[in-house]
Amino acid sequence: MRLDHLSYAAGPDGVHATVERLSALLGAEFVDGGIHPRFGTVNFVLPLENDRYIEVVDVLDHPASDKAPFGQAVRARKEMGGGWLGWVVCVRDMARMEQRLGREAVPGNRHRPDGVNITWRQIGVKGLMADPQLPFFIKWDDETQHPSVGGKDIRLNALEIAGDPVRVTEWIGHPADHLLDDLDVAWVGPNGQPGLVAAIFQTPTGIVRL
Repeated sequence: MRLDHLSYAAGPDGVHATVERLSALLGAEFVDGGIHPRFGTVNFVLPLENDRYIEVVDVLDHPASDKAPFGQAVRARKEMGGGWLGWVVCVRDMARMEQRLGREAVPGNRHRPDGVNITWRQIGVKGLMADPQLPFFIKWDDETQHPSVGGKDIRLNALEIAGDPVRVTEWIGHPADHLLDDLDVAWVGPNGQPGLVAAIFQTPTGIVRL
């Protein structure tokens, strides 16, 4: 399986302050990714090597953020102080994942500031809300518009996840000892809230752990 991206929820000081803080740590500027009108959220994106990216997300003062599971998840994480929201896996066969999880994927779209509308389907956000160690899944309608385009100089090397690898294996249908291609995954004891604890990056100035 391939990790598509990581989602980081803005803190109480807002998305711009969070983006500034992460940009300084990683030595690279995030770009304005635009608005998710279906979810009532906004994001900023940092493209990475190997067709991956990080997004910083925040909720808008919009009814969609109260109704859509993704908006609800972002709001809840922000109210906890912000931080890693979760990890997202790219799937090639969404119909198979729909059958596996017993529900239909929902459409998503994002209006970029340059006027481009990016579309995809996603599934599993409610699973993430119930158990934050679990990823959700995405399939892009047009890979040429993937937010990782242009990524260079920063590479995601590893993830640290608090939780139960057996539970994650059951959820994604893939062995936890070989969870993601070309990425190391370290399981740490769930002494507190389960979920994505940290991500390890190789940057031009060295290793950064967020």
